[in-house]
Amino acid sequence: MTQSPHLDPQTVHERIQANLAVLVDVREPGEFARAHVAGARQMPLAAFDAGEFPRGKQVILCCASGTRSRQALHRAQAAGCAEVAHLQGGLAAWRAAGLPVVEDRSQPISLMRQVQIIAGSLVAIGTVLGAALSPWYLLVPGFVGAGLIYAGASGSCMMAQLLARLPYNRPQRAARRAQA
Repeated sequence: MTQSPHLDPQTVHERIQANLAVLVDVREPGEFARAHVAGARQMPLAAFDAGEFPRGKQVILCCASGTRSRQALHRAQAAGCAEVAHLQGGLAAWRAAGLPVVEDRSQPISLMRQVQIIAGSLVAIGTVLGAALSPWYLLVPGFVGAGLIYAGASGSCMMAQLLARLPYNRPQRAARRAQA
């Protein structure tokens, strides 16, 4: 019988506690700095290399919701890694199971949440101004909507790229040291 590569949080926690597995978080550095499972190692999906996996233990991949870790799982399996699995539901499921998370709220929120807040604000403000002052303000929500369509179709969000360059979106030094 083959073991499922999709593991629930309690099983992952038990394997880590028994020193049978290591957790590899495939989220971006800023996301990892804000919150992660204690002892997790970071390997962003953008720089994912299954050849860098620790040897001798099962590697369990983790992300925010399970989507990126599933992608990393497929990459690792394609590279011939047999002892690899992923945390089903990601960090959200880990938290829902009541398992401990290392958090640093001084770190910025994720880029996608920042994009959602800014895009939503621009749409709301543009709509209100368009209704109250001038229909020309409706160009603002139209422009934001076109940008979101482009981002979804191309997989590239210009607003997120711009936000990533802001100084406050870079992990603080203390978080970098914790990753090592």
